[in-house]
Amino acid sequence: MTTLTNSISIDAPLTRVWAILANLAELADYDPTVRAAQVSSTAETGVGASRRVTMKDGKHWFEERVTTFQPSAALAFELTDCNFPISRLNHSYRFSEAAGTTTVTQEMTYTPKFGPLGKLMDVAMLRRSFGTGVSAFLGGLKQRAEAQTPANT
Repeated sequence: MTTLTNSISIDAPLTRVWAILANLAELADYDPTVRAAQVSSTAETGVGASRRVTMKDGKHWFEERVTTFQPSAALAFELTDCNFPISRLNHSYRFSEAAGTTTVTQEMTYTPKFGPLGKLMDVAMLRRSFGTGVSAFLGGLKQRAEAQTPANT
């Protein structure tokens, strides 16, 4: 199992950042690696809500569901299906706020497919690829949250 931890400081209130992350259908609006995100459950938010995501490359996709939903405190997802070379992936978010700046910390854990070969793939390319994707995602979240006016929160 591999664990990647990334953080970003966003010059926006926590309630604004939370509202963006908690809206499952909006992922493609701020994640530059995503072409489309569709809610695939009857619930649009909260524990059990799920979405199907198509990546911009047109080849990759994943489905995930919310496993933790504590407004402005904690949010977590688990992949339920995907065509990435991984057998399991979870990602969670923690938040802290000080003086109008929100720090978002994402922790991602995953297990590569293909046993020992998968572990080599992880070291050779998966970690870097996931790291690049998470950085783009967090950068897009920052840009979106900082661009919104208070009336849009």
